[in-house]
Amino acid sequence: MGCTACCQGRAVDRRGAGIRRRLLIAAIVAAGWLLPPLAAAAGTGHAVLFMYHRFGEDDYPSTSVRLEQFDAHLRHLEEREYHVWPLERIVTHMREGKEIPDRTIAITVDDAYLSVYTEAYPRMKARGWPMIVFVATDDVDAGRPAYMNWDQMREMRDSGLVTFANHSASHDYLVRRDPDEPEEAWETRMRDDINRAQRRLQEELGTETNEHPRLYAYPFGEYNTRLAEILTDKGYIAFGQHSGGISGLDDPRSLPRFPVNEQFGGINDFALRARSLAMPVASVEPWEPILDDNNPPRMEITLREDPGVGTGRLACFASGQGAMEVEWLDAERTRFAVQAERAFGKGRTRYNCTAPHRREGGRFYWFSKQWLND
Repeated sequence: MGCTACCQGRAVDRRGAGIRRRLLIAAIVAAGWLLPPLAAAAGTGHAVLFMYHRFGEDDYPSTSVRLEQFDAHLRHLEEREYHVWPLERIVTHMREGKEIPDRTIAITVDDAYLSVYTEAYPRMKARGWPMIVFVATDDVDAGRPAYMNWDQMREMRDSGLVTFANHSASHDYLVRRDPDEPEEAWETRMRDDINRAQRRLQEELGTETNEHPRLYAYPFGEYNTRLAEILTDKGYIAFGQHSGGISGLDDPRSLPRFPVNEQFGGINDFALRARSLAMPVASVEPWEPILDDNNPPRMEITLREDPGVGTGRLACFASGQGAMEVEWLDAERTRFAVQAERAFGKGRTRYNCTAPHRREGGRFYWFSKQWLND
């Protein structure tokens, strides 16, 4: 996720992530829903986005996927006849209310590492499949050897299969203000960073057209309400690094993507996520992900009506703490609240909620909320 010198600071807590994964999978197994054959379509309007960074770079397991894992992912998509769409097409269909076929996914990649060009691109090109790369442009402009160069990206663009979008210029921790930085100065710095990246993409790749929506991926998946508003004002649809499917009902200020690395690159994990569905969330309180005095946060969710959601088996988990008690706030089970037992430490954490589809075995509605304690 950025320059090599930054990677240690960006690494996930692998032990905590492993605990969360085991708890979540254990709950799914206990419910009797783990990985039967893919059932018939559960409806339209859902898509799943996968987020990668590096491919076959084994020195960076927190941000890289092993090549044999990536090959297994692509085989699974082929064998199960998934629809691999450009992210822009998914977004456009959702904005216009057009139908999206069941089992539609998009491959997204952050940062523009060289292994995207040497490993991922040939595999996608051989299948005629699209992908999108969110580029942190300062790293590319600096000519760092770990990254692609503009000529390689132009070659990928000219294939008609790869598009490129804004991942900031600096790939900094954008929500963090300097100690003596006024809010207005921070906002100006954010606008300049976004604009600089978009300008470089346009100059080198011609990415600014009227045919595609503007897309942005938050560095580290970190955002706050004001940064989201700045991007919305500029016409961007933004993406995080929290789990879950997307649908036309989602909040375009921070759409989810399933992160993939060595730890979460196993085929069972991948297959489970590929057939997941967007939880029909009408509202979430608080939306602001930055923790202050509300640590641990109490999160209240209002659901839209969806007869497929198995609310009786809805389960929610807090990073590093395991299952949370679900408090239903109305008799119809359209509103619920959860809260972790203990305050979170510094860094990024998440609440993850899943509920099985009532009729489609092996399919889960999924919602994730990322928190940041700076």
